[in-house]
Amino acid sequence: MENVRSRLEEAAVPEDRPPFPPFTRESALRKVQAAEDAWNTRDPERVASAYTPDSVWRNRDTFVAGREEIVAFLTRKWARERDYALRKSLWAFDGNRIAVRFQYECRDTAGQWWRSYGNELWEFDEHGLMSRREASIDDLAIAEADRRIHGPRPEAEHGGDIPLR
Repeated sequence: MENVRSRLEEAAVPEDRPPFPPFTRESALRKVQAAEDAWNTRDPERVASAYTPDSVWRNRDTFVAGREEIVAFLTRKWARERDYALRKSLWAFDGNRIAVRFQYECRDTAGQWWRSYGNELWEFDEHGLMSRREASIDDLAIAEADRRIHGPRPEAEHGGDIPLR
């Protein structure tokens, strides 16, 4: 009985994902880079672990709730968005919220390359886990020769801005 109780207590202990709010410019930049790095792994489980178990999302016209749905959503996404590579840029922050601009490139199953431009609004709990994510995204067909995002960002470029076009 004691063993079962301690496992239940362990499961109830919130996970910590520093940095924690309220954010400074430095900690917000670290949070944005950590998100970019995680998404560039294209590992749905790893990405989902940065969100609260009951996190809610709006991604384009899709609404997602909870880690299980996040994993399913990302699994479908990366099955159709091949060679996905992402850049995020801090736009603003206040308290437990961060706003980012992002761009990613991928190719579809027919081989067409796309650059997607977007904005995200993030809200975090006291443990540094994201509890809310709202993403607005537009897609632009590009030629393979016009690609400029090739894999994860080199460490020397961390924190750098991304061009508008």
